[in-house]
Amino acid sequence: MTSQRLTQHYTNDVQTKSQRHFGYLTERMYAYRDRVLDKKPYIDAERAILATESYQEHQEKPNVLKRAYMLKNILEKMSLYIDDETMIVGNQASSDKDAPIFPEYTLEFVLNELDLFEKRDGDVFYITEETKRQLREIAPFWENNNLRSRAGVMLPDEVQVYMETGFFGMEGKMNSGDAHLAVNYQKLLEEGLIGFEERARQAKASLDLIDPASIDKYHFYDSVLITIEAVKIYAERFVRLAKEMAQKAPMKRQKELLQIADICARVPYYPARTFAEAVQSVWFIQCILQIESNGHSLSYGRFDQYMYPYVKADLEAGRETEESIVERLTNLWIKTITINKVRSQSHTFSSAGSPLYQNVTIGGQTRDKKDAVNPLSYLVLKSVAQTHLPQPNLTVRYHAGLDKDFMNEAIEVMKLGFGMPAFNNDEVIIPSFITKGVLEEDAYDYSAIGCVETAVPGKWGYRCTGMSYMNFPKVLLITMNDGIDPASGKRFTPAYGHFTEMKSFEDLQKAWEKSLRYLTRMSVIVENAIDISLEREVPDILCSALTDDCIGRGKHLKEGGAIYDYISGLQVGIANLSDSLAAIKKLVFEDKRLTTQELWEALQSDFAGERGEEIRQMLINDAPKYGNDDDYADQLVREAYDIYVDEIAKYPNTRYGRGPIGGIRYSGTSSISANVGQGRGTLATPDGRHAGTPLAEGCSPSHNMDKNGPTSVLKSVSKLPTEEIVGGVLLNQKVNPQTLAKEEDKQKLIALLRTFFNRLHGYHIQYNVVSRETLIDAQKHPEKHRDLIVRVAGYSAFFNVLSKATQDDIIARTEHAL
Repeated sequence: MTSQRLTQHYTNDVQTKSQRHFGYLTERMYAYRDRVLDKKPYIDAERAILATESYQEHQEKPNVLKRAYMLKNILEKMSLYIDDETMIVGNQASSDKDAPIFPEYTLEFVLNELDLFEKRDGDVFYITEETKRQLREIAPFWENNNLRSRAGVMLPDEVQVYMETGFFGMEGKMNSGDAHLAVNYQKLLEEGLIGFEERARQAKASLDLIDPASIDKYHFYDSVLITIEAVKIYAERFVRLAKEMAQKAPMKRQKELLQIADICARVPYYPARTFAEAVQSVWFIQCILQIESNGHSLSYGRFDQYMYPYVKADLEAGRETEESIVERLTNLWIKTITINKVRSQSHTFSSAGSPLYQNVTIGGQTRDKKDAVNPLSYLVLKSVAQTHLPQPNLTVRYHAGLDKDFMNEAIEVMKLGFGMPAFNNDEVIIPSFITKGVLEEDAYDYSAIGCVETAVPGKWGYRCTGMSYMNFPKVLLITMNDGIDPASGKRFTPAYGHFTEMKSFEDLQKAWEKSLRYLTRMSVIVENAIDISLEREVPDILCSALTDDCIGRGKHLKEGGAIYDYISGLQVGIANLSDSLAAIKKLVFEDKRLTTQELWEALQSDFAGERGEEIRQMLINDAPKYGNDDDYADQLVREAYDIYVDEIAKYPNTRYGRGPIGGIRYSGTSSISANVGQGRGTLATPDGRHAGTPLAEGCSPSHNMDKNGPTSVLKSVSKLPTEEIVGGVLLNQKVNPQTLAKEEDKQKLIALLRTFFNRLHGYHIQYNVVSRETLIDAQKHPEKHRDLIVRVAGYSAFFNVLSKATQDDIIARTEHAL
């Protein structure tokens, strides 16, 4: 029965065959998956009410204590439930997929959009009139009393123009927490929270309170102890609930509920002894971290490495079978999809599909440089294939010695067409980390965080990426317009000359450099102001406690508690910049087929009229394009990008010199779906792109401009300064499922990937294995494609929940053959 139902979710024989290869969910996990996916996502006011209650009671206390008491109040009083099918417990909200509200970050957009959540084009949420009433009732307390309002006050007048126009895309940073990390799950499982508690007690006892710095540390340690007690209480509440439910349950379920009670009585406070305990311990923390803060990209780290000892022991002792382990894994992945987050309408344009970016990393190398693939690595692939969900993100760490059979299995998962796994390349990432100061053994232990970005789990500070957006095509238009943003009419940079007055391409390049360096400095000012606000207003205590070495230093993460702290922003529209520069250089200054005045007027009119369209076609068809292994276009964008790489490296972050190694900024192209949102506010560009349409995504070529096949795309991408783009070089590719129908086709793809990673030193790649025809049919008949999942950017999402603009963007991507 299960296999018949699941087979219906696939649109072609290739996917159906691959699904048979991995097998199917058990009946109850299929029922659980079905019920969770059918559940409408509602706005949930419960957390907001409990947070308000606690903040009012403890408003005179230091913020670290205020945050600890807030989490304790929530975990003691929030609604709990245990789904009938699940073996794992712990919920973020009052019901699966409901989105809690975090008023200490912001209530502004929530109140403004109360009547609009259900009317969105994508990322729809439902809300009851009672919830609206509850949120309006608590609103007066939070007016001018949350992160959004305090961060706004911190911003200097000199950068207000960028905030007013949304130029740096800071909406998500002012409305939510940071995350973008993985905590030390290995230490959690080995020591339990009791180990962290003991270290905090000892550190507090050893303080010399004569030292002024000890006062803040004293309160931090108290906050850690309060938080650990709160987590323990939360788990104990599930012990009671499971026992109560067992009294009324059928015999088989009664036994499971009592086992759940026994497990929750132990973890996460005590060390895990079995795989069942380890999974429950990790899920409790994964869930509670997202109750504490609404920051996303909270990732599982190197799951197959820290979990494998428990799997191995259980298999050897006969406590588990491979089938029972896979079922527990599928249970965990379904629980992962129950976490949800509501964003403002403007923020959804950059994070379409309600992603949480919870990433699981498998494969790679061990700290002693051996292939890290183990039997659990294969079981993770199998379980992710069976659940067929957009969360968690799955990343395979590639290296030259990666197990051949494992690589084959990873491609089989890819053939299922839901955009997983993505591949990150050890051969580039590890050396780049070491160059930046990361210890070699830690560099070998990195994991994917969120999308394509990477960090050392349990030792890295917040936001390894995700700071300012830098819209390169818009920067070019500002440069061409003498420093004035053509869309808003506001001055963004000093006047470095208007394009119509430039006599050579070198004049444009000089103005570009000055403009980009200036705007990069402005982005750092904005980031610093918001980071300082986050540090002061909303410290995350549990997240800090579980990251080395916050307890040792007596500092939370925003104060510099992590061992490493590196951050990056997101550079958007790389291909558009390349193609625009190539078109200007060739058609205006070399071939002189266009004057500067003609091109500028065409851009201002969005290529209106017969002559405008003629110019547009010239820009599209008669100039070199990035993605075709053409040095003309590829080197232009390399030179333009190098300026940003050089400038951003000059500015340390707010944790620099306060403890962590690094404390610096670097580049990153993980633009998520910001190419759509950023494109909405960008006028026509010299590559022939129309105003308001999406920009190129990640470091991928512009749609249908890559004419020479996938190898040329990989060669173009490899010319970017990959070793300096430590925040991630995100490459999306799309192929028709029939392209991988035969075994020899799969081997061709593997050979292509190995060449990209080993010889061209590519950073990352991921594939949409779906046909254009399927996507178009899904847009017309969404009811027939409920389970269609696509790779949006560094994450996957259900196609049906995306806005039409994002759907169109995915449909328009180039479809390659091998």
